[in-house]
Amino acid sequence: MSCAAAAFCRFPLPDWSGRVWSVPVFQRAARAADAISPDEALARLKAGNQKFINAPQLCESDMAKQRAGVAKGQAPWATILTCADSRVAPELLFGGVGLGELFVARNAGNMADTATMGTIEYGAEHLHSPLVVVLGHQNCGAVQAACEVADKGTKLPGSIGPMVAAIVPAAKAVKGKPGDYVDNAVRENAKRTAAKIVKESEIVSELIHHGKVKVVYARYDLNTGAVDFLS
Repeated sequence: MSCAAAAFCRFPLPDWSGRVWSVPVFQRAARAADAISPDEALARLKAGNQKFINAPQLCESDMAKQRAGVAKGQAPWATILTCADSRVAPELLFGGVGLGELFVARNAGNMADTATMGTIEYGAEHLHSPLVVVLGHQNCGAVQAACEVADKGTKLPGSIGPMVAAIVPAAKAVKGKPGDYVDNAVRENAKRTAAKIVKESEIVSELIHHGKVKVVYARYDLNTGAVDFLS
């Protein structure tokens, strides 16, 4: 039985401690909405990024106090899918948010593979995170590689080739268009990944339908520190 067919569809999944939970989807989501809405979460990220750009010295956190506060549980108000690039640190570029505030998934090229999709669904459905952001970034190495494959037929070694293959359709879609090829592909790849999450995740799409979750995509500028929300 699908979520679309039943308003109280249950998902008996284990949490990270091994315990099994089974609570109606929308009952859990409603409790999350009492705390913060998708639009409020998005506004908070935007404000945090401005803080990071304008006054990065104010982003320092009392980590010891935060660690003690979240040791027994977490309630992240946004889920970020971004690249594994060492220069892209969501907890910093969104204003030095503290422990327990962001649920982050990272891989080269910010792709929604099976493990990442499950992570996003866990965040939305079990942790009640109301916002999902697919965050691409300037000069992404994985996207650059995909552009080389699309443009020159470059062969990549090991598991890098199959990994990059998922990005190649985005690179092909923007090939020959005005502007910087790689940067266009970064934006297109983030857009397609966000659309994939909505299309392929029954859990996320149902929560979106009920106004409990929003999925957006964005681009991070390495030079300026600015996050440009594209949707």
